Amino acid sequence: MKPPFDDLGHLKKQLLGEKGVSGNKGDGEKKGASSLQEAKRRGRMEKSREEKEEELHINLQQLDLSSRAAASGTGLVYTETFTHHMNLWEPSHPESPDRVTSIMKELERQELLSHCIRVEPREATEKELQLIHMKHYVDLMKSTQTMSESELHTLSDEYDSVYLHPETFQVCVLGVGSVLQLVDQVMTSELRNGFAVVRPPGHHAQCNQSNGFCIFNNVAVAARYAQTKHKVGRVLIVDWDVHHGQGIQYLFQEDPSVLYFSVHRFEQGSFWPHLPESDSQFVGSGPAEGRNINLPWNQTGMTDADYISAFQQLLLPVANEFQPQLVLVSAGFDASAGDQKGEMCVSPQCFHILTHMLMSLAEGRVILALEGGYNLQSTAESAAACVRALLGGACPPLPLLTTPSDSALQSISQTTSALYPHWASLQVLEGCPLADGKVIRATTNKESMQKTNLNLSVTTTTGLVYDERMMEHLNMWDRHHPEQPQRIFKIFSKHQQMGLVDRCQRIPARLATEEELAMCHSVQHIEQMKATAVMKPRDLNKLGNEFNSIFINNQSFQSALLAAGSCFNAVESILTGQVNNGVAIVRPPGHHAERDSPCGFCFFNTAALAARYAQKISHHPPLRVLILDWDVHHGNGTQHMFEDDDSVLYISLHRYDNGMFFPSSIDAAPNRVGVAKGAGFNVNVAWNGGRMGDSDYLAAFHHVVMPIATEFNPGLVLVSAGFDAARGDPLGGYNVTPEGYAHLTHLLMSLAGGRVLIILEGGYNLSSISDSMTMCTSVLLGDPPPSLVIPLPAPHHNATATINEVIRHHAPYWRSLRIRIPESVRASLPSPKLRGKRSSKGKGRKSEQSSTDKPPLPPSGQEVTMVHSQADHSLEQLTQGLASLDISHTLSNRTPDISTPGGRARPKVRLSEEKVTCKAEVNAESSEGTPEQSQSAESMQPQTLAVAVAASDAVAARDEAATGAELEPEPEGACGWSKPQKAFELTCEVQMDGASMFVVNPLSWCPHLDAVKPLPTSGIDVFRPCQDCGSEAENWICLTCYQVFCGRYVNEHMVTHGAVSEHPMVLSFCDLSVWCYLCEAYIHNQILFEAKNAAHCAKFGEEIPPWS
Repeated sequence: MKPPFDDLGHLKKQLLGEKGVSGNKGDGEKKGASSLQEAKRRGRMEKSREEKEEELHINLQQLDLSSRAAASGTGLVYTETFTHHMNLWEPSHPESPDRVTSIMKELERQELLSHCIRVEPREATEKELQLIHMKHYVDLMKSTQTMSESELHTLSDEYDSVYLHPETFQVCVLGVGSVLQLVDQVMTSELRNGFAVVRPPGHHAQCNQSNGFCIFNNVAVAARYAQTKHKVGRVLIVDWDVHHGQGIQYLFQEDPSVLYFSVHRFEQGSFWPHLPESDSQFVGSGPAEGRNINLPWNQTGMTDADYISAFQQLLLPVANEFQPQLVLVSAGFDASAGDQKGEMCVSPQCFHILTHMLMSLAEGRVILALEGGYNLQSTAESAAACVRALLGGACPPLPLLTTPSDSALQSISQTTSALYPHWASLQVLEGCPLADGKVIRATTNKESMQKTNLNLSVTTTTGLVYDERMMEHLNMWDRHHPEQPQRIFKIFSKHQQMGLVDRCQRIPARLATEEELAMCHSVQHIEQMKATAVMKPRDLNKLGNEFNSIFINNQSFQSALLAAGSCFNAVESILTGQVNNGVAIVRPPGHHAERDSPCGFCFFNTAALAARYAQKISHHPPLRVLILDWDVHHGNGTQHMFEDDDSVLYISLHRYDNGMFFPSSIDAAPNRVGVAKGAGFNVNVAWNGGRMGDSDYLAAFHHVVMPIATEFNPGLVLVSAGFDAARGDPLGGYNVTPEGYAHLTHLLMSLAGGRVLIILEGGYNLSSISDSMTMCTSVLLGDPPPSLVIPLPAPHHNATATINEVIRHHAPYWRSLRIRIPESVRASLPSPKLRGKRSSKGKGRKSEQSSTDKPPLPPSGQEVTMVHSQADHSLEQLTQGLASLDISHTLSNRTPDISTPGGRARPKVRLSEEKVTCKAEVNAESSEGTPEQSQSAESMQPQTLAVAVAASDAVAARDEAATGAELEPEPEGACGWSKPQKAFELTCEVQMDGASMFVVNPLSWCPHLDAVKPLPTSGIDVFRPCQDCGSEAENWICLTCYQVFCGRYVNEHMVTHGAVSEHPMVLSFCDLSVWCYLCEAYIHNQILFEAKNAAHCAKFGEEIPPWS
């Protein structure tokens, strides 16, 4: 019978550390020294585990989730004096005082002014003006205060499209000073962001002349002011005025500290200002080459989709790589629909979304300054939309088509090609042949997004659902199983600690009904899971073993019902407008669950059920739903449920390793695009090799996820948010940071009117999942994402290969993916500096991932790192570079199992049949592929990183593989296990005296250390032969039963023993390393010291240094 709900607190205490003495009946009778030693050992293990967990927790806390949370408020600066600048001889001039008064009226009408913090304007000093402008020019403009109308008219005619007024100088210095006021308050965190409703505009003004309605260059002065007063090192200026801001370009085109981006009407130079330097080929000069970005539109009528595509695929990748500390926007609204000068079709909603995108940069330090815009209504509405975005209002749905035009894609391609040599983030695109013509999807989203209840508040309301009862689902046979109850408790506790629970609106949990489960699951599956509530433990264990990676107790069914029902309530709250977005801290996870069976820790497919529930309650069916799955494992269940459905777009970013990573199915490959009318609506970003991190995931979002999702135009976004790609996860082996997840969340919030629900899936490091999910919730609440690591590494070359493969498969279905880079541009690049090590695998690759598609390796002697320096022939050079190098690991080339709709995945936590290449253990013979030779090096000190030298033949082999040669797989690890995700990770590869050096780093803790039993009284004899075959070539000892068997390169008897006995920890007699089968990793922990020391004494006759 289920324990009473009142006893849940006792259960939680047991799970969280108040551990009593447990064991089989009769264990209490075993007394004496051995039981005392076991108790002490277990105590040391628990202490060590807690210390390691606390250490990582402290490190992650240093991220300071609220680093910019203290900065709040949107500043707005305006004064009636801005209306005093007017044209005395042409009263109907479009740059009129009504421009700013209409904006202020619209802000008042939309009740936005009361939410802004009014900032008093001030006059800029002449010294501040001279940060940009020549003294004689400032003096000339100052003298206009006393000129007659005829003198003003005469002077105005000396410039292009300029008029002057006796009060122009005062108005202009107030305009510049107003922007400087915002810079001061934003940079000192008095404000988070701001909008300057100023005139006249400024972006055409040059250092010594007025131009195009502009007298002083407001934004340019602000950029220099931020640099001189606030020591800002990098400034991004975004200019979306329909006219090219040539004044800003001229001022900064040789300055690498300022990145200028202008998207403007050009029409091959026929549109004002009629300058050839407004074209895409003008990218800056000297040290600033690549810092000037011109995106010229060559036709009128450009839409929201065109602008959003430009930001997603061009501006944001470069801006994230540039990492600005301040974002200034030349916010002209003459590209707005209805503007007679711009003749474009950009909606206010689009300007809101563009502003939202920029708020992910510079920790939200964004300042908009009004430039052009000459249709009073559209300018006012667009400016108000930007203010609403700055205030934190949810992004609105887009009203028009969300497919970019061919002309826009051509312009984006040309600008990308011009900048291609200068930005690693753009070199992700390989320029492979793409589809032409119409998209071939069965349906296209021509209709606007379905209308649902929209919350138009200027603040974002985030719902949160959590129920402790979901902790009752637990593994009765393995208390160290990674899918442990503490996962949700730790995440919720972190939310409480950061004050986020109080900021969220709590959504009650509920049980899903069996009828609701039947939206995605068969009656037989539901009934079978329901029956587990009354099964005996023996039957539960037997039933769990029938499935793939499933454990069951009597509370599992109820916990799974709570997880699904909680998501139903969250979806309903979002769609009815009670909240803008939400977060569901639920377990068990769901995305592996198939229609007819549980799989991979999952019972019912929570995200899939939430999608169907949303469509069921929507008043405009079928509601289009995006399911974005960033769990490190492919959501096989979700894919199978929707692969023939064009109303649900499923995008998964997952570790694939050519089909060798769970769920080990070719269904997870990029070429699985959906079937029937669902073709094109299943997107698999399947990573192969490399330790993927923030830059890789951002690259996939910028070039694949967001373009497709925007074109799909969903009405709801569900995130299958597994955090097992997070840094430190024991299963994923990837390196996504909490800040990285924050940026991904922020990008998704531009979709579906901001209706985003984040649903917990996997993630098994309690600290990293807590910090990562908390960061996501913080962003949902409207906090700006923290800065990413500086410098942001270039995307891994394997990530680039994956992204391009996905683009090749999906370009026929999604026009937004059709960015074309001429082969000549790519061929002109120098050999790239690769992140991590290139695998030397030659066989087993699919044709679309052949090595001929990849750039060659640098010549021998060059560091394969992001550090731009040559390696010299010294160990000092090697060690100095370790801190800055990326970590990569090798791939297996084995052919993956073919999955079935039933989801026959390999076990999620399992004894692998794969092989590992341990570069720190390769000798000259092994580099030639002779499996008879031992793969272990001589003894190494356990307290230090293992360093070994491989023969130079291995280097030649890798170079051959890079050029497409067919080679045998690399030698495999002695213990016979693959996925060296953290077991040993190649942190450096340097050519030294004709050989390659590698460094490996074992895990400092794993959850299976309690499998290590006390040493037998006889100690360890490292010269014992294999108990099965008598071989003495290469043996391992089991640290649980202390039996000795041979390694993979002999007769694989230790592999067999590990699989049969389920004893995970084994020690090598060759190098005294310890391997954990379940973690698939090398381990170095104090608990292993006793066994290692005994083996060292037996082998070398002396003890190893004491543990420190």
